[in-house]
Amino acid sequence: MLSKVYGSAVFGVEATTIAVEVNVDRGIGYHLVGLPDNAIRESNFRIAAALLNNGYKIPGKKITINMAPADLRKEGSAYDLTLALGILSASGQIVAEELERFIIMGEVSLDGSLQPIKGALPIALKAKEEGFKGFILPKVNSREAAIVEGLEVFGVEKMVEVIAYFDKGVPLEQTHVDISAAFYKNLEFPEHDFSDVKGQESIKRCMEIAAAGGHNIILIGPPGAGKTMLAKRLPSILPPMTLQEALETTKIHSVVGKIKNMGLICQRPFRSPHHTISDVALVGGGAYPQPGEISLSHNGVLFLDELPEFKRGVLEVMRQPLEDREVTISRARFTVTYPSSFMLVASMNPSPSGYFNDPDAPVTSSPMEMQRYLGKISGPLLDRIDIHIEVTPVPFEKLSEDRKGEGSIAIRKRVTEAREIQTERFDGLETVHYNAQMNTKQIREHCSLDSASLSLLKSAMERLNLSARAYDRILKVARTIADLEAAKNIIGHHIGEAIQYRSLDREGWLG
Repeated sequence: MLSKVYGSAVFGVEATTIAVEVNVDRGIGYHLVGLPDNAIRESNFRIAAALLNNGYKIPGKKITINMAPADLRKEGSAYDLTLALGILSASGQIVAEELERFIIMGEVSLDGSLQPIKGALPIALKAKEEGFKGFILPKVNSREAAIVEGLEVFGVEKMVEVIAYFDKGVPLEQTHVDISAAFYKNLEFPEHDFSDVKGQESIKRCMEIAAAGGHNIILIGPPGAGKTMLAKRLPSILPPMTLQEALETTKIHSVVGKIKNMGLICQRPFRSPHHTISDVALVGGGAYPQPGEISLSHNGVLFLDELPEFKRGVLEVMRQPLEDREVTISRARFTVTYPSSFMLVASMNPSPSGYFNDPDAPVTSSPMEMQRYLGKISGPLLDRIDIHIEVTPVPFEKLSEDRKGEGSIAIRKRVTEAREIQTERFDGLETVHYNAQMNTKQIREHCSLDSASLSLLKSAMERLNLSARAYDRILKVARTIADLEAAKNIIGHHIGEAIQYRSLDREGWLG
């Protein structure tokens, strides 16, 4: 007897429907074909024990299972439930007339309980697109899948619940998620607020400019100056995510199994990997490619603390994703692309000792040590960082005062207004949404300068020996400063302020 059940495989951040065909015939044997990995090949042991412990069994006949399309590699234990129901249906132990109308996924424990799966949201989106009635999956993943409207989602805890639904018509509880309530929850109450930061008004101004234009930023200062504290608060002043951005972000986190009982991710991600991270862990990859930290930071912030401590090879692999805002991983049989549109925030000490340029501390590093330390960061990578700013320690008087600084909500309001100007400016462009994403042609179109501003920029370029890429960065930052003032044109003081934010290009830093 032949039975067909449907599951799904996730490649990159997109799902592909898998038809599981089960045929039970005379003879003895268990044959699983269609490029399954070891976890799927081992499934017959888990399924046999789970069925036996719940009053069913794998028939002592010849069982042939084909996972189509047969030339597409399938991986993971999430097909256990799919295979188990196919075997029960094909062997006549249950009558399941509606089996082919559902996507069914779940890892089965030996007692029949279901374990979480990865990629529930991409699978649900594909199921809706292909016209399936519903999606049955472990309960812990159900809120994530229920984000998709127009698809019935049933979260279950045990395999017997699914069997009873198809065989005896015992209803399953449908999972519902109020997307509007989930999306707007806690948007007005950031966990980390800029009002907690004492002093550092000039640095807050830099962070506001970076947030308004989506610019990458590096903070240079001695230990204890507040670099990490400032970086952690940057997401709180970024514009609230749109529903489309929230779905994109949730899909990526779903693929790596980082969403359990959460549903939609509504807050911009903040990722802070340790400096011992490998290049694969940072950009993604592996034998079975998975998203890396830069993709998990999509639509949010990637914070690299103590930038020179990262391996140079790890930092260099970020250059292409910083430009293209996506990362492509190629293997012999397939290629996957992960989105990686993130804001890079980096921090570093100005010298190995950490106290170079600090008037209150002696310089304990030789020029050679300084050059070796700063030389760990390549020029091309620094050129991709729009804003370089020095962070100085906060004096005691500022630390001890009771007055709170300006809060994140007030700053975010100005940032959002500037982003709205940019949205209107780039209306109709699919790849450009804010100033940091402008290419050379768009810079020439939207960043025209008067003669005084042009003269000022020329002088700075010659004096600081800036590259052509740095020239573009200055114009982008100046455009953002003008947007914060709702100014139509870039004028002298916008250029002057933007030039100040290229600290590492000055003589005395990189030699």
